[in-house]
Amino acid sequence: MNGRTIDTLDDISDGLAALVKLDSRLVRVVECAGAVPLRRQPPGYEGLANIIVSQMVSKASARAIWMRLLDVASGCNERQILDLTDAQCRRIGLSRSKEQTLKAAAQAVMDGVINPEALCLIPAKTSMATMTAIKGIGPWTAEVYLLFCAGHCDIFPAGDVALQAAVGHALGMKQRPSQKAVGEIATIWQPWRGVAARLFWAYYATEMQRGDVVPTADS
Repeated sequence: MNGRTIDTLDDISDGLAALVKLDSRLVRVVECAGAVPLRRQPPGYEGLANIIVSQMVSKASARAIWMRLLDVASGCNERQILDLTDAQCRRIGLSRSKEQTLKAAAQAVMDGVINPEALCLIPAKTSMATMTAIKGIGPWTAEVYLLFCAGHCDIFPAGDVALQAAVGHALGMKQRPSQKAVGEIATIWQPWRGVAARLFWAYYATEMQRGDVVPTADS
């Protein structure tokens, strides 16, 4: 991956300053959103697995499932996940589809099909194509991995329902904009779309009073 990465809160501050210059509508969004968290995780299988667990559930549910997974599996590396039985996965709270996705990703790492650390160093388009070739990993999971594990500066998961709702609300739209519409709007925020995504998630949490819910577009 070329270009700047989002590694510190200072990077977030720089991004927000740049965004309000690119789009004056964001001045109010920044004021309303409050603190914009960094949300960085180390790259690797564990980081990818954490994001898979977070698909289509609230933050509280994802956190509880994740902690049970770490306890039952005694950690979260590829081998530990592949060794989990179906019964253990149900006890953890994993759906069958999430179990299959976690194990498919683990097997891909074991087989050398993907290298989660290397995915952070190559162009985003190539990295996303590699990840989404694994059954159960869709664009949202791949984009969030690049945002939070690679620190990619210019990724905006337009398929995220919370981001769609936040953008629509913040920009005074009567209806929640579509994925395509949000993606087009986000082009204004290049090359800081990764900070814009964090900003609108923070806005969603503070202004729309549903901060514990993170809907996604992945199955």
